[in-house]
Amino acid sequence: MKIMDSTGKEKEAIQLMTEADKKVRSSGSFLGGMFGGNQKVEEACEMYARAANMFKMAKNWSAAGNAFCQAARLHMQLQNKHDSATSFIDAGNAFKKADPQEAIKCLNAAIDIYTDMGRFTIAAKHHITIAEVYESELVDIEKAIAHYEQAADYYKGEESNSSANKCLLKVTSYSAQLEQYPKVGTNTMDNPLLKYSAKEYFFKASLCHFIVDELNAKLAVGKYEEMFPAFSDSRECKLLKKLLEAHEEQNAEAFTEAVKEFDSISRLDQWLTTMLLRIKKTIQGDEDDLK
Repeated sequence: MKIMDSTGKEKEAIQLMTEADKKVRSSGSFLGGMFGGNQKVEEACEMYARAANMFKMAKNWSAAGNAFCQAARLHMQLQNKHDSATSFIDAGNAFKKADPQEAIKCLNAAIDIYTDMGRFTIAAKHHITIAEVYESELVDIEKAIAHYEQAADYYKGEESNSSANKCLLKVTSYSAQLEQYPKVGTNTMDNPLLKYSAKEYFFKASLCHFIVDELNAKLAVGKYEEMFPAFSDSRECKLLKKLLEAHEEQNAEAFTEAVKEFDSISRLDQWLTTMLLRIKKTIQGDEDDLK
């Protein structure tokens, strides 16, 4: 069987869209309303979804997004909330490849439906998707932070502390890059699942405090050790204490040595390197390097 090329798929999709539009129009007329108006809307819904999938096959992402949006609006008209939200998500995923702003509008429309239904975990997941669009496509870190914070809030409300913590790590990381110190929350770490991420979270949060000033960092480390005693024995906490001591003595060499020792076992990522360099620059007579 010969596979239809993308142009053929696109033509077929356009034809389906036209037929679906006609069905919607006739369902709104007086006679159409008397004779199965809802059934026509349901049929139109199905046609828009089929057209959207054909547009996807033809890689016409904007047209696919528009078709999914039409289906989503009709599902809402029929009070099919779940199907409407799903279609808005499909629309958002299609638009992500062509028009990130439209993608965000569709994902927000789905989030509104999910929160209205009390489905906060799913809403949180889609807030993360929006945050990722702001991160990678639109490079608007402040808006990304806002969506990660909203996702964390919803996860916390649903007792999904591990997922909330992952979002808060992102908030900490990006807030630090934007030099918004200290925009870090303090979650109680009772959940055993959080032990690994808590260590990373407190390490990053402490570095954010360190950038404000040394005393700020000392107080933060003490508070985190109280909240999460296992943090005291971590390599991260030991490094922080060595860095605080080196900073207090204004000893750039000791600071660099402590960082090198840590890095030889656990490689420092770009974020940590940037933060540590920024802290090291506050030591008098520093040559701006970690080597």
